[in-house]
Amino acid sequence: MTIIGQALNLSTETFAELARARLRPEPPALGDLIARPRGDHENQPQSVPIPDEKRAVPAAVLIGIVPRASGPTMLLTQRAAALRSHSAQVAFPGGRVDATDGSPVVTALRETEEEIGLSRRHIRTLGFLDAYLTGTGYRIVPVVALIEPPFSLTINHHEVDETFETPLSFLLDPTNHKREGREWQGHFRTYYAMPFEGRYIWGATAGMIRNLYERLAG
Repeated sequence: MTIIGQALNLSTETFAELARARLRPEPPALGDLIARPRGDHENQPQSVPIPDEKRAVPAAVLIGIVPRASGPTMLLTQRAAALRSHSAQVAFPGGRVDATDGSPVVTALRETEEEIGLSRRHIRTLGFLDAYLTGTGYRIVPVVALIEPPFSLTINHHEVDETFETPLSFLLDPTNHKREGREWQGHFRTYYAMPFEGRYIWGATAGMIRNLYERLAG
């Protein structure tokens, strides 16, 4: 029975149970013909080119869920305004895969520690979403995990301006998943956007949140 279309107001325990049951237990393999990558190319006009997965830069991000007394939240970052690309945008902690990482989990944990100083001893992996292809040429593996408090953060301000938490109940409510669009590189492109209290969560970040919702709701 599918419940796509309904809000998922989950406790941390129920979220963790659903995640273990419905997420990928292993990272998606490159070139998986059964489960093709999700991404910015979905729901676009036919004139928008589809990224080549094999040429995309491998990356991984951490979709971290924090248990709070008022309900679970998702940890997000505001990228540094001085960055050359995607400056000041809302993002998950994460980045490019290094040759020595060995797995997307290692990449996500390493990048999270480098960007916001969150120790990996607080992070408990639950599973993986499908790979996500971006229009800017990245193949991102989203690592879904619980972040166990109490924890402290030390922000690397060369990469991140600040961190914030958004209620999971808001992000897993499809009525908050807006479809918006703009002209970029000669094409009109659409994307998900989830504005929340002055934060504009959009693009690949919002797309991965939408994919998380679909996995849990399906």
